[in-house]
Amino acid sequence: MTQRTANHQLKALIEESGLPYDGVARAVKAVALESGQRLGTNKSAVHHWTLGAIPAVPTIGYLAEALSRRLGRRITREDLGLGSPTGGEDDSIGLTLDFDPIETLTALGEADVNRRRFLAASAYSMAAATMPLQTVQEAAARTRAVSGGGVAGHADVVAVRDMVKLFMDMDERHGGQHGRSAFVQYLITDVAHLCRGRFASDEVRAEALSVASAAAHLCGWKAYDSGEQGLAQRYYFQSLALARASGVPGQDGFVMRTMSQQGMKLHRPEHCLALAETGWDRAKGRVGQQVEALFAVTHAHALAKTGQTRRALADVRLAENALAAGDEVPFWALVWGPPAATVHSRTAKVFETLGDRPNAARQYATAAASRPGTTYARIIALDLVAQAEQQAQQGSVEQACITWGRAIDAMAGVKSTRTLKAVRSLRSDLRPYRARGVRIAAELDERARVFLDHHH
Repeated sequence: MTQRTANHQLKALIEESGLPYDGVARAVKAVALESGQRLGTNKSAVHHWTLGAIPAVPTIGYLAEALSRRLGRRITREDLGLGSPTGGEDDSIGLTLDFDPIETLTALGEADVNRRRFLAASAYSMAAATMPLQTVQEAAARTRAVSGGGVAGHADVVAVRDMVKLFMDMDERHGGQHGRSAFVQYLITDVAHLCRGRFASDEVRAEALSVASAAAHLCGWKAYDSGEQGLAQRYYFQSLALARASGVPGQDGFVMRTMSQQGMKLHRPEHCLALAETGWDRAKGRVGQQVEALFAVTHAHALAKTGQTRRALADVRLAENALAAGDEVPFWALVWGPPAATVHSRTAKVFETLGDRPNAARQYATAAASRPGTTYARIIALDLVAQAEQQAQQGSVEQACITWGRAIDAMAGVKSTRTLKAVRSLRSDLRPYRARGVRIAAELDERARVFLDHHH
């Protein structure tokens, strides 16, 4: 039998963290769960790692992220004593701003299209989440064009933008998994080719980079909808750099707003308020009032997450008042539909965070009713699920079941990990009512079971 060499580097990092082996195991499993991975890691496994056993490739990433969060600095595979990624895999791809964002985006997209396991299962990086709070101007400056070839004009950019908008609409109607590979392929071919050419003017170049940023943002959103949080974060970074390079007012702030929301969804609020504030600062006075409303309500949610109730409610009122302007909204700010619906949905999350269930339920209902059902099926379904959860927690079980039923109706034809997760959660919430013989709960549970079987 080959004698393994003890991993003294890993053991030293664990000792520095102050966590016992079972604590390390729990931290690793928690990081994995953020990306939808359920691990059986235990203290025995951690002990074996310190003796020289090599964890599976995705687990190495979760271990590095768990210790990074605990120690407050980025821990790499090399720091863990586990060497460099194998097979040419670069597990830092997209997490740095050291390269031209178009080149990085192309490499990221190619790995995504090929469904490289190390990327799909990558962890959300807390260390990387602080980068947007620093400047991304250097990365933006690396966005370059090449000489030669034809000259792209406004009409060329409009053609690509129309295609991106078409995929945005399809994403909301059919879910993030529908057409995902096709769109990523479009990103790394047509979109990248557009950005690599020569432009008729600086204005056209700015438009092209803005469209590329929106395309990267949508790829991130599709990864997010599939539960691939680390991959989503990497796309958002490149979207941010391209938005900054474009110089389009407020678009870089909008990407930071999305990154703040991702952190809040993952219950990682450490930098969410700062991201929301910095993003809003980038947009204030540079965008219309309806777009400012989107920033204000995200900032309100981040404030609520940090216990600042009065300031959160003040920003909610600010967002509501800004909606009355009725000014034009750029296409990159229409990712989740009409601004009013988005403000209502995020306001509901503010009230939910503050424990105000009646207001949360009302806002979720208003949000669902504010979007065209044929276009925004997924988000309507998720708002209805959230409304039903608030109703159930207030004791209105029959009303909640009716709302849950409407949510399942809206999910027809939607391919989304988040909607499937919502239906599984629904069945769990119904369990005590089924046990008590509540008929409507039993009927709804059967509908949910059939739905999950159909989408297995």
